[in-house]
Amino acid sequence: MRIVFMGTPDFAVASLEAIVDAGHEVAVVITAPDKPAGRGLALKASPVKVFAQSKGIDVLQPNNLKSQDFIDKLRSYQAELGVVVAFRMLPEVVWNMFPKGTFNVHASLLPQYRGAAPINHAIINGEKETGVTTFFLQHEIDKGSIIAQKKTPIEENETAGALHDRLMILGAELAVETIALISSDKFTASDQVESIELKTAPKIFKDFCEIDFDKNALQVHNHIRGLSPFPGAFTYIKINGKNSLLKILQTSVSEQDSEQTPAKFESDGKVYLRIFCKKGSISLHELQPEGKKKMDIKSFLNGHQHLSDIKIGK
Repeated sequence: MRIVFMGTPDFAVASLEAIVDAGHEVAVVITAPDKPAGRGLALKASPVKVFAQSKGIDVLQPNNLKSQDFIDKLRSYQAELGVVVAFRMLPEVVWNMFPKGTFNVHASLLPQYRGAAPINHAIINGEKETGVTTFFLQHEIDKGSIIAQKKTPIEENETAGALHDRLMILGAELAVETIALISSDKFTASDQVESIELKTAPKIFKDFCEIDFDKNALQVHNHIRGLSPFPGAFTYIKINGKNSLLKILQTSVSEQDSEQTPAKFESDGKVYLRIFCKKGSISLHELQPEGKKKMDIKSFLNGHQHLSDIKIGK
């Protein structure tokens, strides 16, 4: 199969590498333009571009996917199939260009968790299972006909980062299997079922990341691990009257009832700090104070001997 691959982040690199290793011809890679990064704001290439160039694959980085120059250039590669992994929304003129169609690798079991952040929201909602789906692109986002799926359990304390890495590999395997199915014409694409209650996965903004300790401990724990390590769930901490932001990255949960007020905490001052919620409490294991690197709870407590001067939450 002669393929056009479209993607940008690390999640997409695994699929591109698997496709190349499977012997398919990737005619060209479409990825985001280089962006300024770091203190010097030097232009930085996307992970997909870096990998593609290491394999000698042509790379296109259009600012405008509807540009006639870009469309003409893309047509000149005479590809049979388009593959999309973690890329932006495509115009019809692009996804409808290839004789075998264009499919997307999505990190959920569609139709559940359509949207930009399926991994995060599945964990935040306490799901026990997720997976990856390949589907043909159509006009409506994440609503095309399903080609294939792979399922995997979500572990009790698994973070979004850990699940991301597992689904990245699972998605790469499914991408190669899907290409084989399309190449052989031995598949039946099925419409997504709309009759069930659907959960969405919208883009995550900063306000959503603030921790609400007036929820049950399990809900707070899921919220934290669903945003760990990035963008990171946070609360505010006041030390000696000075407010700062505190990201909480890893916790464990106790469902025991308590009479404590939400956001109050207790600690031995050495290796243990737990914060009370509406029901139960969470114990902190890894966190990141504002302007500092992430650290374990022991390192944090070593730097804050006078816990009576600390207040958590607003």
